[in-house]
Amino acid sequence: MKRIVSVSIGSSLRDHLVEIDILGEKYLIQRIGTDGDIKKAISMINELDGKVDAIGVGGIDLYLTGVANKKYVVKEAIPIINAAKITPICDGSGVKNTLEYRVINYLNDNNIITLKDKKVLVTCATDRFRMTEAFIENNCQVLMGDLIFALGIPITIKRINVLKRLLKIFMPIISKLPFEVLYPTGDKQSENNHEKFKKFYENADIIAGDFHYIKKYMPKSLEGKIIITNTVTADDVNFLRNLGVDTLVTTTPNWDGRSFGTNVIEAIILSNLKKKWLDLKESDYNLMIDKLGIMPRIMNFKASN
Repeated sequence: MKRIVSVSIGSSLRDHLVEIDILGEKYLIQRIGTDGDIKKAISMINELDGKVDAIGVGGIDLYLTGVANKKYVVKEAIPIINAAKITPICDGSGVKNTLEYRVINYLNDNNIITLKDKKVLVTCATDRFRMTEAFIENNCQVLMGDLIFALGIPITIKRINVLKRLLKIFMPIISKLPFEVLYPTGDKQSENNHEKFKKFYENADIIAGDFHYIKKYMPKSLEGKIIITNTVTADDVNFLRNLGVDTLVTTTPNWDGRSFGTNVIEAIILSNLKKKWLDLKESDYNLMIDKLGIMPRIMNFKASN
């Protein structure tokens, strides 16, 4: 049996343990939150190192990816990366850039969601660059909410070339900021300001991206909306259903009522390949996604009523 552990900077209230079978091989998958405590995460990774098959890191990016796939190491993540000397460690960014791109095309190509002319709010295109590209390639009207969700500035970015220019300028600076400035960690993942940026949700047909970003300013009604995300629990699913969501798509599979983060999928892939994490290519990810049969979860709440 392979053991995969996701050490997350997020809330411990979202912890989960599941045993699954993939292609006849058993996997014990565990998510452990540290409630925003990076030192605790480092200590936990030290303890797990050499005892598990792969470690995923959630709630913080180890690297930020800029234009032309250039990687910027997140300053706060350096001791996290260095904590694992033996066991492979990853943050899910490779899966974001492959699986999520595939899922968007899969939804359109199989007539599950007709994407043409849909208004899409991507919470953070920097974090979901290939997903954003897939929406654009499928003729969606895309608004990128990087300034809203990361910095609280009520301005959307409408052109990906503008985002690229901003990334070239600001990525070296952003990567040195405390990560909690950019992303909700620990108890902050439960906070919500319903009204602050309500209009951006109301004007969108599809809201896509990291679930904690989506939840950050989520209004009290999401009637008729399509949500494309991951890392949702059974409680999150019921929460979205009660807000009136039409369709929920999680880009990662449903395992025992839980859609794990991309770092878990990436850790599973890493445990099957004899390669270093940063040496993995897009072709490696696509090969393993196909081999492991990784498919999205699609829930049409209106059809089930």
